[in-house]
Amino acid sequence: MNFQAVKAIYTFEMARTFRTIMQSIISPVVSTSLYFVVFGAAIGSRIETIDGVEYGAFIVPGLIMMSLLTLSISNASFGIYFPKFTGTIYEILSAPISYGEILLAFVGAAATKSIMIGLVILATAAFFVDLQIQHPFVMMLFLVLISVSFSLFGFIIGIWADGFEKLQIIPLLIVMPLAFLGGTFYSLDMLPPVWQTISLANPVVYLVSGFRWSFIGTSDVNVWVSLGMTLVFLAVCLAITAWIFRTGYRLKT
Repeated sequence: MNFQAVKAIYTFEMARTFRTIMQSIISPVVSTSLYFVVFGAAIGSRIETIDGVEYGAFIVPGLIMMSLLTLSISNASFGIYFPKFTGTIYEILSAPISYGEILLAFVGAAATKSIMIGLVILATAAFFVDLQIQHPFVMMLFLVLISVSFSLFGFIIGIWADGFEKLQIIPLLIVMPLAFLGGTFYSLDMLPPVWQTISLANPVVYLVSGFRWSFIGTSDVNVWVSLGMTLVFLAVCLAITAWIFRTGYRLKT
């Protein structure tokens, strides 16, 4: 393991976050706070409780999850795309560092940033609602697994994209709609039976449900099913990145 090379890439990626602190940290916190104001105050005044929990506290896991998905993808995709755009990716590929170490550095940095923002949003939420976490270990487990999984997904998008506009296509047109329809702001029990069944085809439902269980102890989907789906997505992303490095897809051309 070339720890020096991994540290160099990891440190560079983390430094970029603190150079753009307004965009990287403050902006997600402000936008999430607005969600609390709009949904927590306006809609929460009309919905007293869901599963015995105040509406403001109910949406906290969903909001954190939505931020995790978008930030993990954007951090990892931009992190690997920019070296491709500037041509410095060839210096990385020719350096004495393995593909696994490259992946560890870029994905590790992106996941670290997402976990950090998720914890900041969690602390911010405590100012708006009476927040309790019934299973803190499970909460951190989901936080880490989902951050790593979607950082891998973002890494794949960054390699696939051949222009800046393509970096936003999948997050905006696929991930965000799935997040809004994945139980971020409501329980599946509030939907008609047919839509409950259709919603189970949305993979984000399992992520939000498992993460919410760690907070309030109830969920739309069994927590073990949620954890299993998360691990399956992680395994699929690892398999795709292994194929990319083995074939050199859009890295060596």
